[in-house]
Amino acid sequence: MTLMSNDQERADLLESLAAQRRFLRRTVDGLTDGQARLRPTASELCLGGIVKHVALMEAGWARFALGGAEAMQAVQVDWSSQFCMEEDETLDDFLAIWEGTAGATDELVRTLDLNKIHELPRAPWFPPGATRSVRRAFTHLIAEIAQHAGHADILRESIDGQKTMG
Repeated sequence: MTLMSNDQERADLLESLAAQRRFLRRTVDGLTDGQARLRPTASELCLGGIVKHVALMEAGWARFALGGAEAMQAVQVDWSSQFCMEEDETLDDFLAIWEGTAGATDELVRTLDLNKIHELPRAPWFPPGATRSVRRAFTHLIAEIAQHAGHADILRESIDGQKTMG
């Protein structure tokens, strides 16, 4: 068995992040802000809110990779409005914020020690005292973006029939 080089592992992480980001961006391509605010299913989710959440969530995991739970929690997140798109918010603004965040995350993937381990923040969904490596934080981020890209694909198809993968 041949072990993957550190450079190859970083390239794989970057490629996976880019692919999942591309799926979500493609899903919201061409939407108006009004369409991005629609909630076409029984869920409270809207496409603009998903992009907003992904931008905030990616920034949070990047802070975690850099400095652990304390850094992740340094920015307070309003969970109640995180998946909403208010009238004064635009999809283009969320996409621009996310693009900047993605660039910063990619730089962390290129430079951080992937083996560094941080304790996870206290949250109902993490066991007390649980830890996560920087590597695992980035793989978790890939999974989160992929999950939300799937949600977005369902919403977009409900709005105008467009399918990301078909």
